[in-house]
Amino acid sequence: MNGLRVIPTWRHGQERLYVCRTDGRNVAWYDRESARVNLLSEDSRADVLDALGPFLTGPVTVGPPPVPTPAELARLTLHPDDDLAPNRPGEALVIALDRDPGPAHRLRPDPRRRALAAEQTVGEALDHLEGAGWHTLHSIPLPGGDRLHHVVIGPGGLFSVRALYARKQRVRVADPMVTLGRREPQPLLRRVRADADRASYALTAEVRPVLALADPADLQIVVPLREARVLRDTELAGLARLGGVLKPADVESLHAMARDRRTWTRL
Repeated sequence: MNGLRVIPTWRHGQERLYVCRTDGRNVAWYDRESARVNLLSEDSRADVLDALGPFLTGPVTVGPPPVPTPAELARLTLHPDDDLAPNRPGEALVIALDRDPGPAHRLRPDPRRRALAAEQTVGEALDHLEGAGWHTLHSIPLPGGDRLHHVVIGPGGLFSVRALYARKQRVRVADPMVTLGRREPQPLLRRVRADADRASYALTAEVRPVLALADPADLQIVVPLREARVLRDTELAGLARLGGVLKPADVESLHAMARDRRTWTRL
């Protein structure tokens, strides 16, 4: 077998190395933490170990993987370019700022950097839900150049989360208007609900809208909200207490669908 390549992925500080064919299909993966090379076919053992040679440190166990979880199976059937799971919070903004950082000196801060800070703050809070049976996907691209900031899937259901930079600002919510500090009110909750509607269509499941405020000084909700939630980033951990909506198998199935870039191209 020729042309094998090694693709590193990172998730919550843990590295996994996937060994792929030229067509993007995986033939093995190496977990550094467990020092195990998981082979999908014994016939590829020599070629996989040769490809992984520069990355192996110390003795490793080599053999067929343990019974794969649904999430692993989904990952292995995806071409790396179609897998959204490795996306970092604010991935699209990180790439945009790398390509065009803007002028070094400007009178006002680049709004993209504030938006990125918000997505990173909210994304980090959502990633902490992983240990409670939840999955979070970040910066999901949509047709037309739009994107979803975060999609969260867990026992309590599905949520589309839009991040808003609100550092040290007073936030007033009068559905659908959101007032940030002294700025003019904006109908942000309409956008949040539209995000959830698009996610619901793509995943063929109910997705609930959430506006997540990054580091606000104060939050005032004038009247009870219709369907949508408005939460501080420090309140997002409360989603982990929600349950009774999805079974573990349903969570894994929806996560497998949501992480596939092709799921979102039909919108």
